[in-house]
Amino acid sequence: MRLFYDFHIHTCLSPCGDADMTPNNVVNMSLIKGLDVIAVTDHNACGNAEAAMQVGKEAGLLVLPGMEIETCEEVHVVALFETLDACREMEVVVQQALPPIQNKPEIFGEQWILNAEDDCIAEESRMLVTACSLSVYDVVAQVHKLGGVVIAAHVDKSAYSVISNLGFLPADLSFDAAELSKNAEGKGWSDTDERLCGLKTIHSSDAHYLGDINEPMHVLEVETKEISSVLEAIRKKG
Repeated sequence: MRLFYDFHIHTCLSPCGDADMTPNNVVNMSLIKGLDVIAVTDHNACGNAEAAMQVGKEAGLLVLPGMEIETCEEVHVVALFETLDACREMEVVVQQALPPIQNKPEIFGEQWILNAEDDCIAEESRMLVTACSLSVYDVVAQVHKLGGVVIAAHVDKSAYSVISNLGFLPADLSFDAAELSKNAEGKGWSDTDERLCGLKTIHSSDAHYLGDINEPMHVLEVETKEISSVLEAIRKKG
């Protein structure tokens, strides 16, 4: 089975995410674009994953729970999970490692948690766009312990990637895949780039606005249209 995907989408819980990035809008725009499976990956939190999964289930779109975690090295990592419980367990670990800094909505933007009707049910007060005290090695190990997959986020970018911040991809850092942005090819990156050390590549949008969600260009071969099968396909080498 071939699924068109986008595994890196923010909602209005991320302060840098547009207010229009509600669970219903994200799911419906993904369907309009022709996608089969997406992941909701807000910064250091997963408060809108449940609503997006509920909306997706009703609409026929598979939605994975996830997070974009910022490590102490300021490396961004996309973590995807089979269950919402596992994702929430990782959220607890990450938020315990965040500095006690309050968000300033007038500077960074609001951080809204919504239900499946897009009603606001809470506002996250702690600032999410900051590094936690966990190392990239800590994050990879903890996500794997919870049965998730770990993707090195936007490795072609000049900031907040494992390669930009560490200078290379450590051989002992067991990422399941590396993410290339939509601008990667123009910057001289390819799926077989030697800097990726043979990692499987994922092409996701890192969308903060509805229009930025992937077009149906990138395909993942899976056995079944289930979260477990999607994660296994990401883990599969070659």
